[in-house]
Amino acid sequence: MNISEAAKITGLTAATMRYYESEGLIPPVTRKNGGVRDYQQDDLGWIDFIKCMRSAGMSVESLIEYTTLFRDGTQSDEARKNILIRERDQLLAKQKEINETIEKLNSKINSFESKLHDSEESLIH
Repeated sequence: MNISEAAKITGLTAATMRYYESEGLIPPVTRKNGGVRDYQQDDLGWIDFIKCMRSAGMSVESLIEYTTLFRDGTQSDEARKNILIRERDQLLAKQKEINETIEKLNSKINSFESKLHDSEESLIH
């Protein structure tokens, strides 16, 4: 499929997809005669992976490193696994911070709800 069709499927712009390829975030896309990109399911899988990792906060540099290692074949499996472990651990740390913040917010909200409830009670009596 051409870049316009792939863009519709992935929800990205053609410019973003070209950027992903030019920066090495995804492996080079096969080209048809005349240099037109011909996206395959594997390419869409890579784009989905990159979108997911970027939305989770993975750096462009880490993604480039991962993609570069992927091109080295199975001998890079351990290194790629380590990149994913590092990123997972960073996400878990962020998740812990977010959970702690949510707990503080819940506590503050409960405090306000108690005050408002007590205030309403005093108006009734």
